Amino acid sequence: MTQDSGAAKDCIFCAISAGQAPASIVYEDESVLAFMALYAVTPGHLLVIPRRHAVGLDNLDPTTSAHVWSVGHQLARALRRSTLRPDGMNLFLCDGEAAFQDVFHFHLHVIPRYVGDGWTLDVDEVECDRSLLDSRAQLIREAWHTPATSAEAGGQDVVADVPQAYAPGPPRL
Repeated sequence: MTQDSGAAKDCIFCAISAGQAPASIVYEDESVLAFMALYAVTPGHLLVIPRRHAVGLDNLDPTTSAHVWSVGHQLARALRRSTLRPDGMNLFLCDGEAAFQDVFHFHLHVIPRYVGDGWTLDVDEVECDRSLLDSRAQLIREAWHTPATSAEAGGQDVVADVPQAYAPGPPRL
């Protein structure tokens, strides 16, 4: 839930943003903050957060969302140039409890990867039938311009701010 003050009670990331909790800050500006992950899965693991409290994607305005991802991109580039010398990079977002979100303040993980680092996403991929994929694609296209509910969006229509350049066109096979 987004609160009017921009901070949520008992949110550790809001406390870090306000300077009320310690963090090893790598980057900051008026709308985002990036710091070293306290529970890092690899050396150099960073978190990028909006300063204003937002639980997840539906609570985050498109401008701030784009800025978080842009900062994450720049930090990934900086990590590659650093003496940490990662072999690869993951930008990882957990949005909701089912997606492993454990701090309910939107945050983008920037995770440098190293050959043999042991961190895996062990999933069983299943090839889907084309008709099922087409059906799911249609559901998503239909929902594209459906405004989020007031509770989801913190009282704002986040879909209305999506540039038409990103509007889906006809399906491509």
